[in-house]
Amino acid sequence: MKIISDIGIQIPQVYLPKSGVDLKKWAVIACDQFTSEPEYWHDVEKIVGDAPSTLNLTFPEVYLEKPGEEERIKNIQLAMRKYLDEGILQPHEGFVYVERTIDGKTRKGVMLCLDLERYDYHKGATSLIRATEGTIEDRLPPRIKIREGAPLEFPHILVLIDDPDKTVIEPLTAVKEKFEKLYDFDLMLDSGHLAGYAVNTEFENGIVEALRGLAKPETFAAKYDVSKEEPVLLFAMGDGNHSLATAKAIWEKNKAQVGMEHPSRYALVEIENVHDEALEFEPIHRVLFGLKKDIFAKMQSFFGGDFSYTPVADGAEMTSRVDNADGEKQAVGVVGGVQQFGMIEIANPSTNLAVGTIQAFLDDFLKNGGAEKIDYVHGEDVVERLSLQDGNVGFYLAGMHKNELFKTVIVDGALPRKTFSMGEAREKRFYMEGRKITA
Repeated sequence: MKIISDIGIQIPQVYLPKSGVDLKKWAVIACDQFTSEPEYWHDVEKIVGDAPSTLNLTFPEVYLEKPGEEERIKNIQLAMRKYLDEGILQPHEGFVYVERTIDGKTRKGVMLCLDLERYDYHKGATSLIRATEGTIEDRLPPRIKIREGAPLEFPHILVLIDDPDKTVIEPLTAVKEKFEKLYDFDLMLDSGHLAGYAVNTEFENGIVEALRGLAKPETFAAKYDVSKEEPVLLFAMGDGNHSLATAKAIWEKNKAQVGMEHPSRYALVEIENVHDEALEFEPIHRVLFGLKKDIFAKMQSFFGGDFSYTPVADGAEMTSRVDNADGEKQAVGVVGGVQQFGMIEIANPSTNLAVGTIQAFLDDFLKNGGAEKIDYVHGEDVVERLSLQDGNVGFYLAGMHKNELFKTVIVDGALPRKTFSMGEAREKRFYMEGRKITA
């Protein structure tokens, strides 16, 4: 595998299912989706049956902290070795150009490996590869347990580049007919279509040089109106922040024993351009399950005189008022409780974004036993459906504009966790390519 150290990447060797494998059963959605909707995963299991599938190689988080967790992890690692030993997985060397089409929009990306030595997910990081949101380190141990001892990684990680002139990924679209088609199929459960192409070696250098162009200090300084001494941010996390952080944690733990050339130094990801017209940032809403305390009284106490609540007629009015809020006060929609729909406003907020302000309260509320658990969900319909169930309450948040992301991270650091999502749940990345992470 070719390493391009100055921009922190490696041209990967990926593993893909052999000819004859049913790809619609092979590819399943990112493990951290539909965590409060087990019926989705039951449907996946019915579709897959006994066929080779990444369902057997990943751990859907809907099953975390449920009986049989250790056995499931053991079976994941056994299935990886079985698929390798039986030739179900076949190696392919080189970049992969990816197209994901859903709802008439096609998102474009390139599969490559990122150097974990150039990545830091901690607050205040100035590394070439950075987290865009706060990383919850308590969420890493289950992922570490799965990855440790696994011979392969199957990523759902999407990493963003800020390429307004479309120099890195988009030129491949015009020449994709020259590439070998690696896969081309419809995804399960209304998640659109996925196609992948093997990038010819003659086009590899164009990708590398275009990335180098984005990483030039003078280009970076001019784009963001910062000093030329400001450390370059080339790759910013989009989706899969905790998966990449897991890979980093294991690498830091093991590198003294395995050496700096070990495959686990790198992590396979898909990069996408934040300026891709098909890429949309969606807000991530919050739902609390099993309320044990009066949440409205606790909000009033937490925010004091800066807090106000206004009931509204229905979900449409709530979302409209939150999405169009304009002023010094931050607005958050509330679903559930006596009024069913309402909007809270917070004056003199503690953070620049409403999501950070409400998250500070929710963290405190949960810490003090206010509810059984929290989940982070996509879509107004989902937050309403879950929050209107007895004992639950939800918080609807407006989204942030994707063009604000890089400048905000450079100037202010990582955003509050679960600030934005790259698309709705069904638009998330499906597991397709694998990569060996053992020598």
